[in-house]
Amino acid sequence: MTLRVASLRRYPVKSMGGEALDTAPFDARGLAGDRAWAVRDGESRLASGKNTRRMVRRDGVFSFAAATTADGVVTITGPTGELGTAGDAAVDEALTSALEADVRVAPETDVPHFDDGSVSLIGTATLAWCAHHLGVDADPRRLRVNVVVETTEPFEEEGWFGREVTLGDPAAGAVTLKPVERIERCRTIDLAQDGAEGTTRWLKALGATRDLRVAVYCDVVTPGSAAVGDAVTLGPRRSLQ
Repeated sequence: MTLRVASLRRYPVKSMGGEALDTAPFDARGLAGDRAWAVRDGESRLASGKNTRRMVRRDGVFSFAAATTADGVVTITGPTGELGTAGDAAVDEALTSALEADVRVAPETDVPHFDDGSVSLIGTATLAWCAHHLGVDADPRRLRVNVVVETTEPFEEEGWFGREVTLGDPAAGAVTLKPVERIERCRTIDLAQDGAEGTTRWLKALGATRDLRVAVYCDVVTPGSAAVGDAVTLGPRRSLQ
C-alpha cells in the first residue's frame, strides 16, 4: 500500500475548533497559521483543557471555532454564530462572558502556543485499532492532529523515528517532516470539541493499554506544501543521536 495523506487540519486559535484543508502550506514553525492565536488572560495563561505552567483549564473555549479566510484573516464562531475576527473587541467580550474570565484572543508572542511539537501526525490504522480495541469513536478531531496518513499497520508512525517523512512530490515543493516523539494525552481528548460530540473513554483506555500515548509530534525539516491524496515517502533511517 502506498502511504498517502488522508486529511489535513489546522487550528488557527489554540483549543478552539479547527478547519479541514485540501492543501496546507508548512513553514519552519509548523503548518502555517496553526495555533497562531490563543485565548489569553491577564496573567498570560492560555485557555485550554488542562492546568499547566502555561495554560489554565477553561473548557468553554472548546465551544468556539476558528477558520482562516483566503486573505489570511482568522474568523471566530461561537455557539450563536459568527462573532468576528481575531483581535476584535466584540470577540474578546463574548469569550470573557462565556469563560467567566477577562480574556482576549492574542497572537503568539512570549508564550509559545505549541506544546511539545509543531506538527502532530497519526495513521489511519492506529485510529482503527483504537476504535476496535479501546471501544472509542477514534475521531481524529479529538486528538487535534494536523496530519492523518493512510497506513496499514497500527502505530506504524511510531516506527518512523530517525527517518524523514515527505508529504508530496519533492520536485514540486513537498514538505518534509521529522517525527520526534510520541504524544502523551490529557483529559482534552474526552471533551466534546471541534464537532466531535458525546463522551468517550479515550483517556482511561489509553492509560491502561498505551501509557496515555497516541500519535506523534514532528518537526519541519523542509518547508513546503502538502495536499490530501499526496504520496507519503519515508527516507532512510538515521541515527537518533
